[in-house]
Amino acid sequence: MLQLQYIKDHTEEIVSRLEIKNVTDAAQRIDEILKLDAERRSLQQRSDAVKAEQNSLAKEIGMLFKTGRQEEAAAKKARTAELKNEEKELTERQSAVEADLNAKLISLPNAPHPTVPRGKSEADNVVVAEHGDKPNLPADALPHWELCAKYDIIDFELGNKITGAGFPVYKGKGARLQRALINFFLDEAAKAGFVEIQPPLMVNEASGLGTGQLPDKEGQMYAIPLDGFYMIPTAEVPITNLYRNVIVNADQFPIRHVGYSECFRREAGSYGKDVRGLNRLHEFSKVEIVVIEHPDRSYEQLETMKKHVGGLLEKLGLPYHILKLCGGDISFTSAMTFDFEVWSAAQQRWLEVSSVSNFETFQANRMKLRFKDADGKMKLAHTLNGSALALPRIVAALLENNQTPDGIIMPECLRPYLGFEKIG
Repeated sequence: MLQLQYIKDHTEEIVSRLEIKNVTDAAQRIDEILKLDAERRSLQQRSDAVKAEQNSLAKEIGMLFKTGRQEEAAAKKARTAELKNEEKELTERQSAVEADLNAKLISLPNAPHPTVPRGKSEADNVVVAEHGDKPNLPADALPHWELCAKYDIIDFELGNKITGAGFPVYKGKGARLQRALINFFLDEAAKAGFVEIQPPLMVNEASGLGTGQLPDKEGQMYAIPLDGFYMIPTAEVPITNLYRNVIVNADQFPIRHVGYSECFRREAGSYGKDVRGLNRLHEFSKVEIVVIEHPDRSYEQLETMKKHVGGLLEKLGLPYHILKLCGGDISFTSAMTFDFEVWSAAQQRWLEVSSVSNFETFQANRMKLRFKDADGKMKLAHTLNGSALALPRIVAALLENNQTPDGIIMPECLRPYLGFEKIG
């Protein structure tokens, strides 16, 4: 959530930055927020004045009764009754205005960093780096879903039988590959100084609101209404919420966590070639890195996280490029996001495997995540997160890019975890 004081102090800047995100009514929405804030403050001032008058009258009434001036005391009591009614009305109005103001603030997207490219959709994202050569496969190379069937390592139909489409069953070496990737990613993060967290797979509404999944992505989350829980779409949600309503020490920065979890996403509206096989699932495994950082250093930290993700892909031998997302493709909560995509040789297309984002104070303001700076002032921290990495499309690219007539060759970095060198 954007800070109200910052909006008031930098109104034109916020409107301009929101327009990068294609918020076409940004000026109108900001104006409504400012008017509600002015009304809230006016009501508070009137409420304070009413309370002060009541306190003054209470003292006067006592003195009047003591001196036998009954009629004057009665008049003052009548005035006190009027003021109590006015105070009640003011309190009710204040509550309504504050609820409206909070609703408008919480529905306002994060303002993107001024360097975020303008654009309407993913077609306007900017490639900022490329690494590795695309493998040349024979014309009869198989897409990963056919390789999974050929070697009996991932069964999509069996998952459909047990649960539904988008919930595959991993078997034999397919299951071993999943476990190997998870352990490899966790171990690499530990070497880089991330502290491992094993988070719950369900969160409450406050946690969803804290990181911005609610109310923005409510329709994409699996809800458990009887208990008021949501299945997590990413480990970012529970891990970042470890610090909800927490004041951290400035000397703790950067606070760096890594966590493996299953992720659950309804992916409503997805269809076509983009959902074949592992391309888009409702349940999948992911290792997530989360960082809480001092505002002065958060963009340096973003670069460090990008290097970490790139290093994982290089060790896996997967060609990739990095995209700087444009305003039309960046998420509701993000101030800046870089996507990593790997090349899928059999499908002849790029597959997104990681998003690395800086949310600046947006999540911290929702969660009241603060720290005391060197100047003694209480400030909001910056939060960042990234996939390091999401497994499904990594597996798809590994299977497709490394297929040979004799089987699928596994990257050397995974072999100690796998206990085998190839599938097939």
